Amino acid sequence: MSVAVVTGSAGLVGAATSRHLAAQGFDVIGVDNDMRARLFGADGSTDWMRDGLERELARYQHHALDIRDRGGIFELFERFGSAIELVIHAAAQPSHDWAAEAPSEDFTINANGTLNLLEATRTYCPDAVFIFTSTNKVYGDTPNQLPLEEHATRFELIDTHPFREHGIDESMSIDTSLHSLFGASKLAADVLTQEFGRYFGMRTGVFRAGCITGPAHSATKLHGFLAYLVRCAVTGTPYTVIGYSGKQVRDNIDASDLAAAFWEFSREPRPGAVYNIGGGREASCSVLEAITLIEEVSGRPIERHYDDVHRRGDHIWWISDVRRFRADYPAWQPRQTLHGTIAATHVAMTERIVSNRPID
Repeated sequence: MSVAVVTGSAGLVGAATSRHLAAQGFDVIGVDNDMRARLFGADGSTDWMRDGLERELARYQHHALDIRDRGGIFELFERFGSAIELVIHAAAQPSHDWAAEAPSEDFTINANGTLNLLEATRTYCPDAVFIFTSTNKVYGDTPNQLPLEEHATRFELIDTHPFREHGIDESMSIDTSLHSLFGASKLAADVLTQEFGRYFGMRTGVFRAGCITGPAHSATKLHGFLAYLVRCAVTGTPYTVIGYSGKQVRDNIDASDLAAAFWEFSREPRPGAVYNIGGGREASCSVLEAITLIEEVSGRPIERHYDDVHRRGDHIWWISDVRRFRADYPAWQPRQTLHGTIAATHVAMTERIVSNRPID
């Protein structure tokens, strides 16, 4: 029996990963207590996805555990022991705004929860591969110091800068910047995961993602901007563009492509490795450009309002340079295009609304 533990298993990344691993023959132990419903309200609940996983995957077993529950996590890992070959840690408190309102709880979820999982892995299945879903927010607002130019629909890096063609690589400093409380808690977990790999020799990997999206996203106003924009288009909900005139740029990666990257790493792990991961320049867009794309796909205008006050620590321009990961794992390449992901998200969103299933 080959067992994979996936935390946040009913969330966007966790669900995609659970499906991918089940298809590879793993028995998947999902850990998810639907914290999103408490963080973001009923629209953020992932119960509908948990139901789908339990219904569709014969090799999926769900556990409604809180990753802060050290005793419960240790009991789970002890039960499966050395049969656990892979741990994908995708559970998190993911919102800038929510973290600022509750910094202690944000830290215990993101940092202490990660420590519980690392310790449980080291105690009961030390040979397992441990993958942490980190974030580009660990770099703080250092990207905002890059030489940017304002164009009609987006900010863009100047032509002569080495990051212009491929994006930001892992050489960027994580120090002396404003991280946001969320960025700080994720950075603590990021460094812990690296250290367990380097100090204890565990097979850990860190993936610093930009915007992760996809048709299964339980997106809300506070988290998951691309899928939330689609939701606004489908439901006729007005959207508020926050700061930078909507010209801030993100690259986007479909959760299925991220799950495939996890799989490639798990087959030949490099202990303590750190990778920036995303869709790259081809999958980048500003908020304004995303609105235009979604209006084209949906055939409906999105009512928009503007708030000139940007979020503290928010990035003006982020595109992930994925060349380090692709050099180590040349078999991996994103399969989903930005337009294709938006179109698939629109179809899935519309179907869920029509069938009166929870709106993501």
